[in-house]
Amino acid sequence: MAPLSFLSLSLSLLPLLTPLSHASAIRPGAANPPKIPIGPNGSGERQPQPYAPQPALLTTEWTASVGADPSDHWPQHPRPQLKRDDKWWQTLNGIWRYQNLNFASSARMNVNVSTLTPDVDGEGDYDKGGMSTEEKETLIPSCIESGFSGIQEMNVTGMLFKRTLEFPDNWMNETGRRVLIHFEAVDYEAVVYVNDKKLGHNVGGYFRFTVDATDALKKGERNELQVVVRDPTDEPGFYTPHGKQTRTPSHIFYTPCTGIWQSVWMESVPRDNYVGDLDVSADMEGKVTMTVYSSSKTTTPVKISVLANGTEVATHDASSNQAFSFQVPDPKLWSPDSPTLYNISVTMGNDRITSYTGFRTISKGVVNGIQRPLLNGKFVFQFGPLDQGYWPDGIYLPPTEEAMIYDLDLIKSLGMNMVRKHIKVEPQLYYYACDRLGLLVIQDMPSMRPAASLATDFPTPAQQAEFERQLSVMVNQLKHHPSIITWVIYNEGWGQIHDDGNYPEFHITDAIRALDPTRLIDSVTGWFDHGAGDFHDNHHYASPECGTPWQSSPNTPYDPNRIGFQGEFGGVGHIPDSENLWPDPKAIATIPETYEITPDLDTYNYRTHVLLGELRAQVERYACSGAVYTQTTDVEGEVNGLVTYDRRVVRVNVTQWQSDIQALYDAAEQRAS
Repeated sequence: MAPLSFLSLSLSLLPLLTPLSHASAIRPGAANPPKIPIGPNGSGERQPQPYAPQPALLTTEWTASVGADPSDHWPQHPRPQLKRDDKWWQTLNGIWRYQNLNFASSARMNVNVSTLTPDVDGEGDYDKGGMSTEEKETLIPSCIESGFSGIQEMNVTGMLFKRTLEFPDNWMNETGRRVLIHFEAVDYEAVVYVNDKKLGHNVGGYFRFTVDATDALKKGERNELQVVVRDPTDEPGFYTPHGKQTRTPSHIFYTPCTGIWQSVWMESVPRDNYVGDLDVSADMEGKVTMTVYSSSKTTTPVKISVLANGTEVATHDASSNQAFSFQVPDPKLWSPDSPTLYNISVTMGNDRITSYTGFRTISKGVVNGIQRPLLNGKFVFQFGPLDQGYWPDGIYLPPTEEAMIYDLDLIKSLGMNMVRKHIKVEPQLYYYACDRLGLLVIQDMPSMRPAASLATDFPTPAQQAEFERQLSVMVNQLKHHPSIITWVIYNEGWGQIHDDGNYPEFHITDAIRALDPTRLIDSVTGWFDHGAGDFHDNHHYASPECGTPWQSSPNTPYDPNRIGFQGEFGGVGHIPDSENLWPDPKAIATIPETYEITPDLDTYNYRTHVLLGELRAQVERYACSGAVYTQTTDVEGEVNGLVTYDRRVVRVNVTQWQSDIQALYDAAEQRAS
């Protein structure tokens, strides 16, 4: 049986998606609630074990600030592209209660979580002899494997999170409004209940979803939010998009992230109809294309206002649930050198939201005989790091927004204009920062099982269909960001079917282009390239082979009909002092697997200078249009970052790197002319 087509799959799932957001990964469920597990503190009557951050194996400058005031943990509004007045939203980040549900047996590991009713009596028969563990306080958002969570446990598959809900008086007293609860990301599968009423079921560890809690809430009474979570990561028998997470960390595969790892928040919206989502893009000619999605799915008048520095520059009247376009005269274009953003307000009935956009056009074209990526009609050489987004204290979640932006500021300060977000999806605030800083983003889809790249361990048709569904969710949820310029489907064949001429990247590429015709698509970065997409993307360590007439296996020869690109190279390593090194003996044992190891920073900077010189020569002579250097930071047993894992030691000679990077841009400009 051939895998389901990506487009037909997306259409078939439309009835399952919540009306709250056309891009949501949520799946509504039946009304049967789970019974709260009865364990030592499972009834909710006894006091849980108090929250206390656990020591991280390796700290950063921001570690100590996390947990000191749990109510101030990631307090920012999580979605700057769809924001209401501050009086209508409230964070649910902070202290929650947690229980390990002990999904130890294969029967529980494979249970259909959407129908799960944890039915536990005092004898503890939850897992045929197992028992839900003591209730503990935990910090949300966090990965339960991290010290920030206060849990710091590995290999937990089933868990229960809960907290009470308190609302501002005007939310409950004012008639004609609804209460939504938003989850920015829960890894991997979540079932949400309020007051024992089941509100929704979500699959996918990287994407936001929303439930409508209005009818489950009790005015003037205690309200409780419960979230049952299952995360098998890479357990045998599961084939899910999980990137580099693994339960057995080793070298380039790292500690997993389990649970509610991005912000949770609630919002009050008009009862009968409100803005459920928004599509917006703006091109170099000043054309704005939008769709405003109404929760009622009925055609409703909307009014749009575009502002530059607080001054209204355009207005437009339209209707919801259908695409419309209008012009903004003489817009200032968005680019890495000038990341200009315009604010947008949308009014629909009694609802008003704010958003933003940037005017830019991504395309490709032949420049001086070579296929090139174009930004606003001009060839812009793209150079930046492989950015994996791991932290020694928070694992998948940066300790603070300031910490997250530190990495991006470092990248920008070196003169880089791009970042490849490597098989992970970040909080929306990350992309907002890239929009503001002017960093081009190459966005990977989180991979399925890496073992499949050099074997025949391919996904089943159902697993492939789920991968494609989640990819469509990623595109729909992130396509509003002007900084994102390219979608990546497969990395080095991980989870990619490539047997008997069955190459799904072709139909997936077509489907992504239908969802988002405004960006380029790198169908296969690395190997198992069969000609799909806009890029011929080479991976080679340490030296580049970017658009050159030679290549190393398993890369294919450069294809002049596509854009020549170096998806990965470099990776020069340097073993830091022990206080800056991830102190896991298993990780340390894999350090020799690093592509190259240099004895000191002088040698490190000499070697990287040579590699950047090789890349410059390939830009001058051949068809190289961009390159990704591995990598921003060390990650556990990988010691080849521009900075160490704790962000305390910057390896690069900043002046030298700035000069070498500028030389790449100069060479590209000369080659294009």
